[in-house]
Amino acid sequence: MARPGIDFPGVGCGLVIRRAGTVLLYKRVKPPEAGHWSIVGGKVDHMEHALDAARREAEEESGLTIGNVRFLCISEQIIPADGQHWLSLIYVTDDATGTAQLTEPDKLSEMGWFDINDPPSPLSLFAQDAFRHLGSWQGQD
Repeated sequence: MARPGIDFPGVGCGLVIRRAGTVLLYKRVKPPEAGHWSIVGGKVDHMEHALDAARREAEEESGLTIGNVRFLCISEQIIPADGQHWLSLIYVTDDATGTAQLTEPDKLSEMGWFDINDPPSPLSLFAQDAFRHLGSWQGQD
């Protein structure tokens, strides 16, 4: 069976969750980019709107309730080391309620709220694109 992102380019989504000058980031356990800090996100399911997928993934991975969301950018990740290729629609929200949790420890090992102008390293390609479009990060990983 053909696998998105591995056998053909996959369609992904992500959500930058901001709160009081910080952004919620998680450290990835599995490829692509295991060991990198990233925003919440995942695969867009067949017949699912990318915005709905971003909200679903964010709520599943963080335990937060996500309100208003707006489009931020499209990110293309070609990751030769992991043999993966993704096109991801990334959104941003300042409207998230609740207390963030580590709800999927098999996928994400750590989490935290980080200064939006000083994210941790290494930062995933997906998150790097998001930060560039936010205009809050000029670094290189």
